Amino acid sequence: MTILLTGFEPFADDATNPSGDAVRLIAERWAGPETLVAEVLPVIFAKASARLGALIAQHSPTVIVAVGLAGGRTAVTPERVAINLADARIPDNDGGRPLDQPIIDGGPAAYFATLPVKAMTAAIAEAGVPAALSHSAGTFVCNHVMFTALHETAGIDGIRAGFVHVPYATEDAPEGAFSLPLNDIVHGLEAALRAAIDSPVDATLPGGTLH
Repeated sequence: MTILLTGFEPFADDATNPSGDAVRLIAERWAGPETLVAEVLPVIFAKASARLGALIAQHSPTVIVAVGLAGGRTAVTPERVAINLADARIPDNDGGRPLDQPIIDGGPAAYFATLPVKAMTAAIAEAGVPAALSHSAGTFVCNHVMFTALHETAGIDGIRAGFVHVPYATEDAPEGAFSLPLNDIVHGLEAALRAAIDSPVDATLPGGTLH
């Protein structure tokens, strides 16, 4: 079994990105037994999706977990839904700023993650890391990559894909922003990854919101 794990490079005014840092650390200490392919993607709409597509074609992974930063969130949050919309509040790292554009012309309005997101959320919490299920991956490059992963694998049996957002890492967080120690982020992601691999069906747990 091959697992594809991706994070992102820094963007905007941040000098680091805990998603990319965590992915590198997980790769360094990965003990298997599955083969782990880990890569840090550019925060550039077209290049991120193209690179992800190339990695999927090259490695034929069984599980795809993309990770990104959601500064301001207070938990490690598996994402439930990716929408077919690129609407950038800020430019990407190449200066691109798509507004109100579909990611895939003629594609579906949205995809649900095919990972066991409730089981992953529970596993993160059981590891002692703040966890929550999220129903919006935003409209920036994170959502773009999640939608791409699900579009590339739609209808292919035996492949599951999705996305996890993480808060700032304490070591480099902006003043006043909620953060978690990078090692806690790594620990939570490792728990989520193991649940994604080992849970053939999702857990039956409450995960909805009232608003």
